[in-house]
Amino acid sequence: MLGYAIKMLIGDRMKYLGLVVALSFASFIISQQGAIFVGIMKRTFSYITDTSQPDLWVMDPTVQYIDDLKGMKETALYRVRSVEGIKWATPLYKGLIQARLLDGNFQTCIFIGIDDATLIGGPPAMVQGTMHDLRFPDAVFVNQVGAETKLASPAKVPGKDPIPLQVGTTMELNDNRAYVAGICQTSRTFQSQPVIYTTYNRATTISPLVRDMLTFVLVKAKPGENLERLCQKIKERTGYAAYTSWGFQKLTMLYYAKYTGIVVNFGVAILLGFVIGIAIAGQTFFNFTVDNLRYFGTFKAMGADNALLIKMVLTQALIVSLIGWGIGIGAAAAFGYFLRHTELSFSLPWWLYLFSAFSLLSICLIAALFSVVKVMRVDPAIVFKT
Repeated sequence: MLGYAIKMLIGDRMKYLGLVVALSFASFIISQQGAIFVGIMKRTFSYITDTSQPDLWVMDPTVQYIDDLKGMKETALYRVRSVEGIKWATPLYKGLIQARLLDGNFQTCIFIGIDDATLIGGPPAMVQGTMHDLRFPDAVFVNQVGAETKLASPAKVPGKDPIPLQVGTTMELNDNRAYVAGICQTSRTFQSQPVIYTTYNRATTISPLVRDMLTFVLVKAKPGENLERLCQKIKERTGYAAYTSWGFQKLTMLYYAKYTGIVVNFGVAILLGFVIGIAIAGQTFFNFTVDNLRYFGTFKAMGADNALLIKMVLTQALIVSLIGWGIGIGAAAAFGYFLRHTELSFSLPWWLYLFSAFSLLSICLIAALFSVVKVMRVDPAIVFKT
């Protein structure tokens, strides 16, 4: 009987294609908007993701997210190092600075100062140069996207592409000379600002002077140490807040979710895709069932009970949901792939595949409910009616 259900489904080509198109569109909207939302949220904590060496981040207890920059006293580093269970702890400066380019324009950049001795906290990958080049006098690293876009020099010939910032060139950072010793690769930031790396001592010298320059302390735990317990121990001994990398990412995401309209804006788009799918698929599937009531009546006259007829309807719903989901998620993945080198924030993790599949299945099951009621009430005598 289930085989007949499939034949009934694909036999009416127009309604079958209408169902697939409607569900594919709903799947595409849900997957695409969900992937953009995930991509944007990942950008909010991209520096935490790029800095993979430490287990813990120690900061001022009032910090709410990664870019809520509040300095600590220099003695905080030594107080953290004194806590039992810590393998090493290094200083990190993070702030904003004005870069003056060769053409005289200014550009606000994210300015990061990493430990002079170990260079912990540096970029995840180098495109040009090596990490040790950061020890050159006045040396800085610039991220590749920033070097090719906002820090690029205007073309000498009108209409040509800007000239990317090159290794060996110089710029001014807060009226201080900076030598570009390397180009690094980093994740795109939420504000899409260029990222500049240098050593901690150089960063605290170049940056606008404030009372407390230490922004974070990066901590590596000893093997076998419980990270959550170590965070609590640091808080009790020093009075500073300590988070695991995931905990700090979660703190940042919750801040943006609470104080910005990101969740609401993308939630409305995803909900719209869900509602569109229910409306169009529900109406089309109901009409499809009504047009095939004579066949269901025939099966009933042959002895099929309501349970079997319900299985037939659900089988049809499951098939179109899987086809629609596959087309929609494939289109969303292709959309992200072809725009991967643009400013578009797009991330399609495995759990988003499951979420979109569950959403499409829910849409089809809701749409099938309307048809199931009609099928259960069908009179076998409909076979003999003209």
